[in-house]
Amino acid sequence: MSNKDLQEGLNVQQESVVQVAAAPTGALQKSAWKEWKRGFPLYVMVIPGLLFFLIFRYLPMGGIVIAFQDYNPFAGITGSEWVGFAHFERLFGEADFWSLLGNTLILSALNLFLFFPAPILIAVVLNEVRMQWFKKFVQTAIYMPHFLSWVVVVGITIVLFATQEGAVNKALASSGLARLEIMTDPDYFRILYVLQNVWKEAGWNAVIFLAALASVDPTLYEAAVVDGANRWKQMWHVTLPALRSTIIILFILRLGHVMDIGFEHIYLLQNSLNLSVSDVFDTYVYRTGVLQGEFSYTTAVGLFKSVIGLVLIMIANRWSKKTGEEGVY
Repeated sequence: MSNKDLQEGLNVQQESVVQVAAAPTGALQKSAWKEWKRGFPLYVMVIPGLLFFLIFRYLPMGGIVIAFQDYNPFAGITGSEWVGFAHFERLFGEADFWSLLGNTLILSALNLFLFFPAPILIAVVLNEVRMQWFKKFVQTAIYMPHFLSWVVVVGITIVLFATQEGAVNKALASSGLARLEIMTDPDYFRILYVLQNVWKEAGWNAVIFLAALASVDPTLYEAAVVDGANRWKQMWHVTLPALRSTIIILFILRLGHVMDIGFEHIYLLQNSLNLSVSDVFDTYVYRTGVLQGEFSYTTAVGLFKSVIGLVLIMIANRWSKKTGEEGVY
């Protein structure tokens, strides 16, 4: 490109800038109003989501201050005594702290390394199915358990595996075999917890990965076939790379819930015989905060969990950016 052509291009850009600057303010406002009016239906659709997060996520964060107070419901937040980090010192000094932390981290690790890959595997396998009616049938069948409450899921498990009256143990006893202490033996608790998670939620979570695979360009598979790739290599070099960004983002978000593994599921499976492996921060907060009314202390426990989750998300997101992948923010 000659200097003359470059100069002409710069002149055109300058003229455009001058025209925009010289445009009447009313014309610019009219254009902005037209754009806002065009997108108004979309803005209305966003309002319920914004209200949900504002009311149920952001406004309740103001209650965090009671973690630093000796909160009295009758005196309120403004009238309660400030105690600083006394509740955190109590938490870290509790005899059960390390047991609670260990049980929580072990169950979270099992979720990350056993439950988290399950939806990915389901999505990849279903993506290879060519009979559409069979694919839709299987997909519907495996995500239906998502709509069952944990009360129903654990109730079914008790009906099947109760030590004395369970259907499975009755069948084993009638056959002269030993009964399985699945509901009371601590050794069975963790694997039972993970298997129930997989059965109930893996099919539903697979929908996200199936949606990601639906956007893959079919010509990529055609090109792989031309290059001599079999179905396994197509899956390895086309399908899995297409899921990589989705997997990383969901994994980062999952790390934010490392300390929050769900109260209802754990509480329903918990009993006095498996308490040594089933007692986690969520159930501890229920016993201490709800049943004993120690609101400030259990708020401190919840804040501790949230800080750990936030730190893990920030570390994982930074690592993702350094490796060239997209992060959450």
